[in-house]
Formats: sequence, C-alpha cells, structure tokens
Amino acid sequence: MSIGIKELLEEARREVVSLSVHDADAKRQTSNTVFIDIRDVRELQRDGMVSGARHAPRGMLEFWIDPDSPYHKSYFAEDKTFVFYCASGWRSLLAAQVAQRMGLRCASMEGGFGAWREAGLPTEPRD
Repeated sequence: MSIGIKELLEEARREVVSLSVHDADAKRQTSNTVFIDIRDVRELQRDGMVSGARHAPRGMLEFWIDPDSPYHKSYFAEDKTFVFYCASGWRSLLAAQVAQRMGLRCASMEGGFGAWREAGLPTEPRD
C-alpha cells in the first residue's frame, strides 16, 4: 500500500478547518452555515442527527455537490459554509477535504456526532 488511512487523515487535517463541537454549534446558529451529516442512513435512524442538519451520504457526496451531475442537490450551490460530520470525525474530515477541493467553503466537526451528543447539544430524530 502506498498510502494508508493515517497519512490520508493527516493530510486532510493540514488542509481542512476543524471545529470543536461548541464552535460548530455557534456556527450552526447563523444563517450562512449548513451542517452536512455524511453517515449511513442506518446510523441516522438509530441515533438521530444534529438539529437542522442535511443528510448527504458519503457515497453520493461528490455527485450531490457537482452542479453538472444529474444527482446535484441545490443546497450545495448556496454561498454558505458547510460543516461536515460523521460518527467520530474521520469520514467527515475526508469528505470535507473532497468538498473543499470541489470549491466549497468547508469545515469538519472534531469528534463527530458522538462528541456532539456527549456535549448535550441539540439533536433530532431522522425524518
């Protein structure tokens, strides 16, 4: 293997802004930030999600971001900052790196949904 997950994560940490859950929550309460939950739908159904977040499964992310894709989601074309999160912060860090490379203003939430929930911040069930 020429590069492993440790190296990929370290590279992403150098390129992507990481926010604590409290800093992320402060951004969530502004109109120019969108939270993106990239976890699997089963995780959302089981655990819920950050209040007000949108779901964009990791496997479809690039297709949903690209306006030339037939799967494009219009909210990714908005002039906003996108805060990505997953269960513990690794998948979302890599997702934010890709989204940033595609031209979005991004951040990744440190500790993911687990840290968010542990901090007692607002969650809601999956619709």
